[in-house]
Formats: sequence, structure tokens, C-alpha cells
Amino acid sequence: MSALNRITRGVAATSLTLGCWLLASTNAFAGLGAAPMTTPAGAAVTGVTTRSPGAASTSASTVARAATQASSSGMTSGGGTAAASYTVRETRLASGTVVREYVGPDGTVFGVAWQGQQMPDLSALLGTYFPQYLAGLKANRAAGAVRGPATVEQSGLVVHSGGHMGAFSGQAWLPQALPAGVNTSDIQ
Repeated sequence: MSALNRITRGVAATSLTLGCWLLASTNAFAGLGAAPMTTPAGAAVTGVTTRSPGAASTSASTVARAATQASSSGMTSGGGTAAASYTVRETRLASGTVVREYVGPDGTVFGVAWQGQQMPDLSALLGTYFPQYLAGLKANRAAGAVRGPATVEQSGLVVHSGGHMGAFSGQAWLPQALPAGVNTSDIQ
């Protein structure tokens, strides 16, 4: 076998392996400010609850009934003094990491939280806000914050991420998108 033939086969095998890896690692997260994620391969939705700020969580059927009544009566989340409810969708990824998406009454994700042995793909979780997160990290590092949890606190994006091998956790939210009455400590 010639050296050129071996190199060609090596490149082909590497390309095939890389392509399969990329397909297998592709996440289907929608990201902050978008619709909730579609469930990735090997993952399972383990719970959906709806919460009203200051009240206990309710089942998904109660939420659907309340949403139907609110829409038929013309109520909106911005009107009146009632706090808007939100839905928490919990997904256990194939890695065992649990991701919670906090979905506002308009159907968009205003916050995410994660906890598990492996970090989730933050570029997928943060979606279009990921470049803003990277810029915030870069600015923090330039200011001397090179150790400890990754924290970005800006007017349009807040991300707290930390942990160590085998135990990672974090939260991210869009301050401008928090429903009325929702506290940032609710995102966990």
C-alpha cells in the first residue's frame, strides 16, 4: 500500500468519524429568548410544571385550563395586578445532566438552569446570547477575574456557571424578559 493511499484512507476515516461525532453531539436546544428546546436524542422530559409567582406549582393540565380561560376572557400577562405564571420544563439529557427551562406566558424561554456531571452545551442553551456571554467572560478575564465560577452580569443577560469535574451547575436568564413577580432566585 502506498503512502498516499494510507494518507487518503486516514483522512477519509477521520472525516467520517468527525462527521458522526458532530451529528451525535448536535443539540436541539432552542436557547434563551426562543421557544423551548426539542428533546435531544437520548434525553427525556422528566417534568413540566407551571408556577405563579408566590404560589405553589400546579400540574400541566391545570395550567392549560388556566391559559385557556385567560385567553378566552381576554386577560393578558401585562394587564392588571396579577403576576404572570410561567412553566418550568425539566429535561434529563443522555449525560444525566438536568436542564430546566423557564418559559414565560408568551412561550419564550426567559431562563435556564442546569445541574449534573457534565456541562451542557452553553452555546445551545444560550442561543443567540452566547456571543454576548463570551464577550462578558473575555471582559471579566481582562479585568483579572480568571479563577472561580464564570459570572456574567449585564443588563440584558445574566449567567452564573460553576462547579468541578462531576458536579456542574448554573443559571442564565434575561432580566428584561422575566415575567412580573418572578424573582431571579426562582431560576434554579
